[in-house]
Amino acid sequence: MIRFPAEWEKQSAVLIAWPHETGDFSNRLDSVEQSYCFIANTISRYERLIIVCKDDSHQQHIQGLSGINDSIDFIQADVNDIWVRDTVFLTVENDGQLQLLNFRFNGWGEKYPHQNDDALNHKLLKAKPFKDAIYRNIDFILEGGSVESDGIDTILTTRQCLLNPNRNRGMSQQDIERQLQQHFGVNRVLWLDQDNLSGDDTDAHIDTLARFCSANTIAYTSCNNPNDPHYAGLKNMLQQLKAFIPSGVHESGSDEAYKLVPLPMPEPIYDEEGQRLPANYANFLIINNAVLVPVYDDPMDDIALQRLADCFPEHEIIATPCRPLVHQYGSLHCMTMQFPEGVWRV
Repeated sequence: MIRFPAEWEKQSAVLIAWPHETGDFSNRLDSVEQSYCFIANTISRYERLIIVCKDDSHQQHIQGLSGINDSIDFIQADVNDIWVRDTVFLTVENDGQLQLLNFRFNGWGEKYPHQNDDALNHKLLKAKPFKDAIYRNIDFILEGGSVESDGIDTILTTRQCLLNPNRNRGMSQQDIERQLQQHFGVNRVLWLDQDNLSGDDTDAHIDTLARFCSANTIAYTSCNNPNDPHYAGLKNMLQQLKAFIPSGVHESGSDEAYKLVPLPMPEPIYDEEGQRLPANYANFLIINNAVLVPVYDDPMDDIALQRLADCFPEHEIIATPCRPLVHQYGSLHCMTMQFPEGVWRV
């Protein structure tokens, strides 16, 4: 029996890939590294942190930054992008044994160079702690940010991403569902019809839109400004979410719906060319005993923090500065990947 663990389950580690001066963040590296230092130092207080870096010089640079913990593990490997949520292994439990799944990655639909990112997992397997891990290569294109698990039997996703012909051309919705059922052991796929947020180049990853906080709670990106271009679409998404019911409820005959928690949108953030960036609060990260919530120096930060605190009463809620990150069209969840407890033997 296969199960796709929920993010709130006990974890063994979180992995990130550190930006460098030759990468996409080269024009704002100082501010991005300040965010990265905060994130790295925070995660390493709660659990093991693994940092992918470019080479010896890059590693020494990172280790010299303010407050970087000596216990952090480093792995040297080239990456095209630092968004490891979409390039690094996803983990499932298979008959009680944890297994790393290596899906194919094609640069979010051939939008960007991706050779190093597609090869990253095999580079990780040559380094501790991955060397002895159980893994499987899967000939199917899938990004971690495109699927949300309730830890039981349900995946939440969007048609705009998984059914986009730029990923697995020629596959129908039924074909895609069979792949998800086969590899994640799910019985249900909840499909949202929702366009991407402005500036999001992932074709509407679910982790910018709607996230499981528990098996019966979903936090979602909301918009109350009728003049915002997202207003109508996000209202429509809410109606779809209201129609979903939690796992097990449909078998009991109850019509109990999910508890839905609206997360406001911050005021628009624009890049130098006037492109709106995909700043949102749904891109939070759950780790052991804490939830890191992206904040953007915006009045809505406090509202999002409080609403997520209500969702995670047993966790510390940590405001995490992410304004510099959205200039490359991602945020906190996009740049991290967690691994459940028990993945590694050591």
